[in-house]
Amino acid sequence: MIINNMISPAANEDAALVSATLAGNRDAFGQIVSRYQSLICSLAYSATGSLGQSEDLAQETFITAWKHLGHLRERNKLRSWLCGIARNRINNFLRREGREPVRLAEPLEEASENQAPEPLPVDHAISQEEAQILWRSLERIPEIYREPLVLFYREHQSVEAVAEQLELSVDTVHQRLSRGRKMLQDQVMSFVEGALARSNPGKAFTLGVLAALPLALSTSAKAATLTLAAKTGGMKAVGAAGVLGIFLAPLMVLFGNFLPYQIGLSEARTEDERQDVKKFYRTVLAGSLVITMAIMATLWLGLRHQFTGTIPFAEGFTAAFIAFVIGYLVMVFALAIAGAGRRRAFLRERLQVEHGGIYPRAAYEYCSRLKFLGLPLIHIRVGDRFDMLRAPVRGWIAMGNFAVGGLVAFGGVSVAPISIGALSVGLVGFGGFGFGLLAIGGLAGGIWAMGGVALGWQAVGGCALGWQWAVGNIACAHDFVLGHFVSGAEANTPLADRAIKADFFLPLAQALNQHMLWLHLLWIVPLFSQWQLIKRNRRQNPGDTH
Repeated sequence: MIINNMISPAANEDAALVSATLAGNRDAFGQIVSRYQSLICSLAYSATGSLGQSEDLAQETFITAWKHLGHLRERNKLRSWLCGIARNRINNFLRREGREPVRLAEPLEEASENQAPEPLPVDHAISQEEAQILWRSLERIPEIYREPLVLFYREHQSVEAVAEQLELSVDTVHQRLSRGRKMLQDQVMSFVEGALARSNPGKAFTLGVLAALPLALSTSAKAATLTLAAKTGGMKAVGAAGVLGIFLAPLMVLFGNFLPYQIGLSEARTEDERQDVKKFYRTVLAGSLVITMAIMATLWLGLRHQFTGTIPFAEGFTAAFIAFVIGYLVMVFALAIAGAGRRRAFLRERLQVEHGGIYPRAAYEYCSRLKFLGLPLIHIRVGDRFDMLRAPVRGWIAMGNFAVGGLVAFGGVSVAPISIGALSVGLVGFGGFGFGLLAIGGLAGGIWAMGGVALGWQAVGGCALGWQWAVGNIACAHDFVLGHFVSGAEANTPLADRAIKADFFLPLAQALNQHMLWLHLLWIVPLFSQWQLIKRNRRQNPGDTH
């Protein structure tokens, strides 16, 4: 139990509401009912297993409280007093009913055959069959764990609210919730959460209690204007990366990766070199198509049970396009690594034959004289045919095919706290391949990852693979998932929707996505500029074999 000598603000509010009620303010009692109806109904439901009976007992509790409110001496202890009345009512009911009849769940077949002809009240968007399944799952849990579990999902999943309502410590509630969850069968957990949320007593219950009070009740203008609407659970799964994140951004990535192809052709000095460049990208294209077909086949075989009819064209096309981007990026990355050794050996030979082992000048190079801690403030080198053999460009702001920056680096391969390039590594990595604490790119890998293909602890993208959660057209995560083609413990459920939307990274990803077109220019423009510098240098020096 929580021991606290100080009277909490909530207790002071309770005392004020009790005083106002005794002074003749009927709306004040309506506030008392609204404040504690979820708690009292949850206690009754945890004991009886009947939603209807639990609300009858809760209504009796509040009517009894109305009649005897003047006997409450410590008005700041209203919650404990109401719980005491509720438990007495519950115990009397269970003794009268012999406990067992209500707690034995009706077989599902009988439940479906004996459904009432009238629909349930609008506050109860839960069918009789669902109610039976719900209790068949919960009745197996001891009441000490069932009470906080029921109240947790009715109180918008707030541990603090449950601890306050039940007058327990937060640690105790955490422990009981953990044990209660473990006792629930995995296959019904998602259903139980959604059904409990929809069964929470609403405004209709408050008005019902007030209407049943022994004295005539003139409802306030505010209460008279209340409209009752059925609660519809569930969510619409969407890829939060949006049109730019799923379609246009990957298209920009493909264009960005087309630039190295053009740079390679511009730097080539022999027909054999040009053919090697063309062969490399032909292999990338063929491999991309194979990987695309493999991914689409895997998606169809693994997720076809999610669709009762044909897959919408837009979703299927987007999935195929994303699969192609995955294949393209994987092939470029794999072939670049596999061919790095052969490429370096070839360049060493050409350097010795054409230049006697002395590095020729680059198409453009600038290195500032001002240095800090041994690094130039700015160092730029582009259009260097032999950059694979040389040390990377280094500076606080560095730009080159291989760039290492103290603060920022731009390049084909870049490493810096803020890294932007075709392959970027840093605290923030952004580009065709982005890796870092926060990674953004065609293929992004990090703690927080966003891109055409995103892999991370939390991931948002066209194809998103996360551990805690993932959002995307194609999405897979250990815990929570939202998307079209999904796989995870909580996939497209209200719980997943709430958990992901409560996290800071999703709003950040959505905000970045609104500017993704311009953000991609940060790494594409340097590559494009490098290509143009190389072309200009070739035109100005047609006989130069640098």
